[in-house]
Amino acid sequence: MLINVKVKYGSSRQSIEYFGDQRYLVYMLSKAEEEDSYDELVAMLSKRLGVPAARIELKKDSGGDKIFQVL
Repeated sequence: MLINVKVKYGSSRQSIEYFGDQRYLVYMLSKAEEEDSYDELVAMLSKRLGVPAARIELKKDSGGDKIFQVL
């Protein structure tokens, strides 16, 4: 399954909103240039989707817009 994720880095909160049709808006505390921001994003998606983080793969990265494949 492919999911579309729009990421808002440097937010004052950490949450995920679902907009239907496999589209998510993720608010993250960390900034895009921080080393662990990708790991934080995958961990949040893993918890929300109920799958192990190892089953979430990045397919396309266009800055704040990302496409992940959930295996």
